[in-house]
Amino acid sequence: MMRTRPLKVALLGCGVVGSEVARIMTTHADDLTARIGAPVELAGVAVRRPDRVREGIDPALITTDATALVKRGDIDVVVEVIGGIEPARSLIITAFEHGASVVSANKALLAQDGAALHAAAGEHGKDLYYEAAVAGAIPLIRPLRESLAGDKINRVMGIVNGTTNFILDKMDSTGAGYQEALDEATALGYAEADPTADVEGFDAAAKAAILAGIAFHTRVRLDDVYREGMTEVTAADFASAKEMGCTIKLLAICERAADGGSVTARVHPAMIPLSHPLASVRGAYNAVFVESDAAGQLMFYGPGAGGSPTASAVLGDLVAVCRNRLSGTTGPGESAYAALPVSPMGDVVTRYHISLDVADKPGVLAQVATVFAEHGVSIDTVRQQGKDGEASLVVVTHRASDAALTGTVEALRKLDTVRGVASIMRVEGE
Repeated sequence: MMRTRPLKVALLGCGVVGSEVARIMTTHADDLTARIGAPVELAGVAVRRPDRVREGIDPALITTDATALVKRGDIDVVVEVIGGIEPARSLIITAFEHGASVVSANKALLAQDGAALHAAAGEHGKDLYYEAAVAGAIPLIRPLRESLAGDKINRVMGIVNGTTNFILDKMDSTGAGYQEALDEATALGYAEADPTADVEGFDAAAKAAILAGIAFHTRVRLDDVYREGMTEVTAADFASAKEMGCTIKLLAICERAADGGSVTARVHPAMIPLSHPLASVRGAYNAVFVESDAAGQLMFYGPGAGGSPTASAVLGDLVAVCRNRLSGTTGPGESAYAALPVSPMGDVVTRYHISLDVADKPGVLAQVATVFAEHGVSIDTVRQQGKDGEASLVVVTHRASDAALTGTVEALRKLDTVRGVASIMRVEGE
């Protein structure tokens, strides 16, 4: 039986995503009512700049007092799309305290304080949903914490930032340098005026923390995630990757140790074989590759950012939370029972591509090979090109720990015949 009293929704933030949420709630009102089993009503919209014209939103709903809005007591669901740590954190906690469930797209807050937010939701018997926080429109959070809840996930590896993928794809396909590709991304609206959060990997690291926590039933905070940006990737790196049958992507990688006793989470540029599904992800799209015991290999692909895609994920959560409100239940909360330790980057084992500038004379290769052997790093292939007394030596290793590779590189820098380390890049996906 359809309930006639509407479920009331408070919207915190009305920017690119928030305005799309409001628009869809209005234009798809009948469909949402049918799917939920009750009407949903936009009861208030908290903004910082109330004088801005917001097409399709009743001006009477606009307020600058977000705290008063979430304290009203008649609000069923608070949708938080303002981002940042504060005041978002306090507003979400206040919403729980005053009887509302929460839908959030706030990756930074969830990566930093997810445990506290889940605890507050549980204490007050409310929902905390955040599908939009990781990969825009791509259904990923719900499959990980519900569809694969009976499976053992071993690895989650993906492209979770559209800006960086656009830049790297442009460098790969056109031979453009980093700055040239960044300028184009900015002109097209893919990159912010200050692209630091994207290109230095902060955005992807927050998403990696969320994914690792869900996949491994372990609390993983942003500080646990190793982060390395992509600003040092060059056209020469792409040329080297092509010689290996690879391309370069900024990857978020969350994996369980081989013995199952710990997990790691990291973000960095990496070479991946062209045969890997992630290698074909172009432009500003996102994709996440999941490996589990029973399901095997799964890939989730789609637009990872933008107003409409992100709003789609928000509305999906809104429907789920509203259904829970009607039935008097809550959805899955935090699952952190495994409490696995998060290992440091030094313990991570992978392959490496190292490019060295060396003197072009006999015995150099033997010296370099000896250093690798002394640090327990096995060499897979070596390629040397020389001219006019200088040479480039490219070494690709077998799998080795990050700590072992770091020690190797420090020793190589001390050799008189090594002029410099041109680049070091991990090789993933094999």
